[in-house]
Amino acid sequence: MRKPILTGLIIITLACCSWPSALVNGQSRRVLSMDFGWKFELGDVQDAEQVAFDDSGWRELDLPHDWSVEPESGGFRQEAPTGGAGGYVPTGIGWYRKHFNLTENMRGRRVWIEFDGVYENSTVWINGQYLGKRPFGYLSFHYDLTPYLVDGENVIAVRVDNSHQPNSRWYTGSGIYRHVRLVVTDPIHVGHWGVYVTTPQVSAESATVAICTRFENEGTTLVKGILRSIIIDIDGKELTSVESDFELNAGEQTELQQQMQVNSPNLWSIEKPVLYKLRSVVLGDGKPLDEVNTAFGIRRIEYDVDRGFLLNGERVKMNGVCLHHDGGCVGAAVPLGVWERRLRILRKMGCNAIRTAHNPPAPEFLDLCDRMGFLVMDEAFDEWQIGKTTHGYNKYFDEWSERDLVAMLHRDRNHPSVVMWSVGNEVREQPRQGGHEVLRKLVEICHREEPTRPVTQGCDNIAADGGSTTLEFLELLDIVGYNYVDRWHERRELYYSIDRHAHPNWKFVGTESVSVYGVRGGYSLGRDPNIVRPNYTSGMIRAEQIWKFVSTRDYVIGDFMWTGIDYLGESRWPGKNASSGVLDLCGFPKDSFYFYQSQWTDEPMIHLFPHWNWPGREGQVIPVLCYSNCDAIEIFLNGKSYGEKRLEFPRPGNAGSWYRYAKPPVNGTTADLHLSWDVPYEPGVLKAVGRRGGKEVCVNEVQTTGEPSAIRLSVDRDTIAADKRDIVHITVEVVDAVGIVVPTADNLVHFKIEGEGRLIGVDNGNPVDHDSFKADRRKAFNGLCLVILQSTHKPGRIRLTARADGLKEATVEIKSVN
Repeated sequence: MRKPILTGLIIITLACCSWPSALVNGQSRRVLSMDFGWKFELGDVQDAEQVAFDDSGWRELDLPHDWSVEPESGGFRQEAPTGGAGGYVPTGIGWYRKHFNLTENMRGRRVWIEFDGVYENSTVWINGQYLGKRPFGYLSFHYDLTPYLVDGENVIAVRVDNSHQPNSRWYTGSGIYRHVRLVVTDPIHVGHWGVYVTTPQVSAESATVAICTRFENEGTTLVKGILRSIIIDIDGKELTSVESDFELNAGEQTELQQQMQVNSPNLWSIEKPVLYKLRSVVLGDGKPLDEVNTAFGIRRIEYDVDRGFLLNGERVKMNGVCLHHDGGCVGAAVPLGVWERRLRILRKMGCNAIRTAHNPPAPEFLDLCDRMGFLVMDEAFDEWQIGKTTHGYNKYFDEWSERDLVAMLHRDRNHPSVVMWSVGNEVREQPRQGGHEVLRKLVEICHREEPTRPVTQGCDNIAADGGSTTLEFLELLDIVGYNYVDRWHERRELYYSIDRHAHPNWKFVGTESVSVYGVRGGYSLGRDPNIVRPNYTSGMIRAEQIWKFVSTRDYVIGDFMWTGIDYLGESRWPGKNASSGVLDLCGFPKDSFYFYQSQWTDEPMIHLFPHWNWPGREGQVIPVLCYSNCDAIEIFLNGKSYGEKRLEFPRPGNAGSWYRYAKPPVNGTTADLHLSWDVPYEPGVLKAVGRRGGKEVCVNEVQTTGEPSAIRLSVDRDTIAADKRDIVHITVEVVDAVGIVVPTADNLVHFKIEGEGRLIGVDNGNPVDHDSFKADRRKAFNGLCLVILQSTHKPGRIRLTARADGLKEATVEIKSVN
């Protein structure tokens, strides 16, 4: 095993992601979805693991499934055992059963079942035979079914115990909330997560692809065979291949190391996330016994104490967000399309990096990051031996942490998007005597099992009063991760510079930093109608200041803002979710989205706020704020100018000689990263004109609206797949008579769904709305709400009609196709 590179320049090379494997001549590996046709019962049930148990009265459903957000479970309640940490939802114990028949092509072969995630304390049986228990709810695992399968019907039973609360930060969901599949292989096969690909040498001219393949002989005789590895490009063309002979006794396993060269490779990058495919074929007596296809990206990553992060030799600042694993109104059972839409919106903001706070994500989330070009900090745990919650992971840490960490590393080590590992977040061992020894073991596991990426963790006590993180702890990290670097004393202004001076060989990353907190459209001028006391004029200052520091110091790898999207939990009743995201639970952008867009993107943009509906405030001076990446912005109210203001960051210094500049100076009117005007209120049109170099490049308007008049519907896709998985997001807007969204509208909207689709979630982004996510109605919140529909297995039309008292109704149609 290669030794980790821990000092100076850390060079990290490749990764890949799993693709479903193919059937070769009817004999090779088969991967079968087990998501559909389960029986479910909420509550603990005696003898439900037994084959003869009568489950005919149980509810039928498909996976993934999260019972905590279902109305049958009880809904949001202040007295719910999860409390504010878990979003005030019910949990408890639930049972799942699935009946399936042993088919002819399964006989004489190995069959295992894979679970991508079950929350939590899952126990699994096949035909009444106990297979095992997995306490940790965030990781994938598998069991071998082969010895216990019978001809005819087989029964899988799963007991899920999420009754001990609270047990995590933050919302977890309950149940088999990720995908399940059967894998059918020959007795001689590639092991589970048995393909590992790296690229130890990468240049524009050539790349070395190194392959480690672990395979097993679970047959009864010695086997002599060949491992054939083939690299295939994005067009399906075979580029190169290599073969290695092997000899494997019954009951043994082995690893084979192989190398191939790819000339003029297409390098995986944020802008062009090109993926290759590795086809691994196991041959015996000239016949294919097993085949595994693995997508991988060729790329080189480096971490330098002075230059920060480099991708393929180019310095890249990580414009990061932390993301929790829930999907808002769908709970923890998140369809792929939900994440795809969310990541697409974040990319428009300029985000290029994700921290999976605080636990491993679903495998398909990392597949998306691979395909869309996001960098990922993959995080394992939120607590170690010392707990933060009453029934948290600390109870299992000593027994399970190594197995769980190894599982994460083996599952995720082949994703090109994953560029660093995080082994913890804000763990309480940071200041404790001996706490660094716990960290040491975790770091050693990472270096042993996957040495091509550095290890960090989110440290929140580095300069804390009365218990700061020990130096022994911090010096074990390949990259020192800071949660809220500006939290303590003079670090509010000096940030990383103190430790940069004291520890010049450290590498720095902001694992978690402050955001512009707030509820979408939640503007207030105060309770006194005679005095303006706005709530939206100062919340961005900390976020602006830290970004100014991070963006101008190359040695800071990047910053992961808390958070990219609102998430269930970490709330106080009547709130059910935290509001720190730049997107709300529906994925609708807040003002903070546009702040980061103004700093992380170049295409001209302006965002003006607040809204301009303030009846009774006529003549009062209202602060009007603006985020923009233009250098000069002038605002007008009903055609009257309130002046041009300018901002420039970073400000240029002299170039060439005294008082000469590379480009004309802007002469900024503020050192902040936003602009503000005081405008006497009158109804009408508030307009901002953005200029660059004196030329008008963009315009943004905010208008006083009329009363709600109609509903307008829009979809993110007009065609989806008839596979019982694909989804469409429908945005519901309440508009006035001329089609402008009414920013204060709260009309109750009713939904009627017809055709081959079903409603899986409704929401409006309001943290204190406790209506069911599965209801056929929703109040608009500040003019908006969201509907998510999912296809059935039949092609056809899906029609959604939205109605509200006093408003013109709207209808939209979506095609569902094979």
